Amino acid sequence: VSQVLHFLGPKTEADLEKKPKVYFYCLANTEGKSLMEQLRGEALKFHKPGENYKTEGYVVTSNTMNLLKKHLEETGGQVRSRFPPEPNGILHIGHAKAINFNFGFAKANNGICFLRYDDTNPEKEEEKYFTAIKEMVEWLGYKPFSVTHASDHFQLLYDLAVDLICRGHAYMCHQRGEELKGHNIPPSPWRERPVEESLLLFDRMRKGMFAEGEVTLRMKMVMEDGKMDPVAYRIKYTPHHRTGDTWCIYPTYDYTHCLCDSIENITHSLCTKEFQSRRSSYFWLCNALDLYCPVQWEYGRLNLTYTVVSKRKIIKLVETGIVRDWDDPRLFTLTALRRRGFPSQAINNFCARVGVTVAQTTMEPHLLESCVREVLNDTAPRAMAILEPLKVTITNLPTNKEVRVPDFPANEAKGSHVVPFSKTIFIEQSDFREVMEKGYKRLTPDQPVGLRHAGYVISVQQQLRASMCELEVTCASSDSVEKPKAFIHWVSDPLRCEVRLYERLFLHKNPEDPAEVPAGFLSDINPNSLTGIECALVDHSVGKAKVFDKFQFERVGYFSLDPDSTSEKLVFNRTVTLKEDPGKM
Repeated sequence: VSQVLHFLGPKTEADLEKKPKVYFYCLANTEGKSLMEQLRGEALKFHKPGENYKTEGYVVTSNTMNLLKKHLEETGGQVRSRFPPEPNGILHIGHAKAINFNFGFAKANNGICFLRYDDTNPEKEEEKYFTAIKEMVEWLGYKPFSVTHASDHFQLLYDLAVDLICRGHAYMCHQRGEELKGHNIPPSPWRERPVEESLLLFDRMRKGMFAEGEVTLRMKMVMEDGKMDPVAYRIKYTPHHRTGDTWCIYPTYDYTHCLCDSIENITHSLCTKEFQSRRSSYFWLCNALDLYCPVQWEYGRLNLTYTVVSKRKIIKLVETGIVRDWDDPRLFTLTALRRRGFPSQAINNFCARVGVTVAQTTMEPHLLESCVREVLNDTAPRAMAILEPLKVTITNLPTNKEVRVPDFPANEAKGSHVVPFSKTIFIEQSDFREVMEKGYKRLTPDQPVGLRHAGYVISVQQQLRASMCELEVTCASSDSVEKPKAFIHWVSDPLRCEVRLYERLFLHKNPEDPAEVPAGFLSDINPNSLTGIECALVDHSVGKAKVFDKFQFERVGYFSLDPDSTSEKLVFNRTVTLKEDPGKM
């Protein structure tokens, strides 16, 4: 206590001032409000830049006001946030909320947001993760004010650690493994070792004179959850992605995060609820070093059912061959969602619907898919594709012709495309039944059916039983016969393509919950999560499509062109099904 009082100093007028309670909550009704509107309005009760001290729980020292004054001079009162991912994996749907919140809050308040890589763990960091993280931030529509790295400040962070030791707030500790786990009481036997001794050992640690795990630098503090003396520095003899072999000691999250926020003059350090237990250490460290102290605000994490987002578990799925890679469309990483065809706008809309809440939010995948449909309905042009072809020969077609098909039937002013129509067409096998069934409205030997956009109605003339996969039919103008009960899609002179259909990767809602899946998430894989159709057919209108271009295949669903496509063969991923069951249309 005496040490805390020593660096806090005597109480000031600001300490005696009664601080208003500050709440962080979401408006009761966010329906129809964009995230920008939510963040710009009265939904979030944040402190203003420079008024950090008005936040409940903020620690005010004798130098706080001077530091805040200097902070305002350097920032001009500008709102500053940051998105600080670890570059050891691909971002997932939960990160989409964090990206929208951090970048969106800054944008809504005419501020800036940094993309800062928390690259303090060289064992797990790879170039592909750095690249993919920035790519996904920009894909969601945000441009970082600056891209920074924790490693940019390694020398300064080291110098501050030396200062922390000199101030009596950190010490060198030789406890290992289980002794350190949880930082529990009783305290380390080295907690009160002399400052000079800790400084000497820290210098030797920096010079590589200890083995990994032999010694750590620990901070003298108790966290909100009761954990004692978190580690500030540990030894790792692993080359760093950016600094190579310059360092063999690396700072931890508990030490690095708040100091990088302070260095970058962040006004609002926005993080998910699980970091609430670090708030006291966040304030403690900035004040212990007499540095500008930002304010940490926590918000509820976004989770989805029927999936896992843990980096460790996704790596296990990749290593076991259950999924192809981080961008396998059955996952909910952002690269996977992009590959599957989810528009970035739909993901942002989904985050806005979830809203900014304190409580953790767990959503069903179909709510995200609903947002996807809303966007694709207005942006994905229509085309016709056949997944399970049945060859049909029209014996009496007068002549080959071309048919104009609207790209958006609800708004034909948005354009159209032309497809060939010849004597040989292909329809879905499910659109023909040999025997009439009750309620079946499509083609049978006794029931004609219309062809969408073609202006013809076809009737079965002969079923070629030798192959059981070909029909001969006759056609009549739709203007000259009774209106059929249904119209079906078709293709003529089509392009061959591969189509991949996806279902949920896991069978249970919570595959990580031992109560639901006692044998573990790897035992819960849906064997039908991927169906590949090698010989599907699609009309020529998609022939010049580019990777990630999206289409609505009429009566089948929404699809996106996969990066596996070649000039010889197109590959499409089904993004989502249509709202209606195609079999009942």
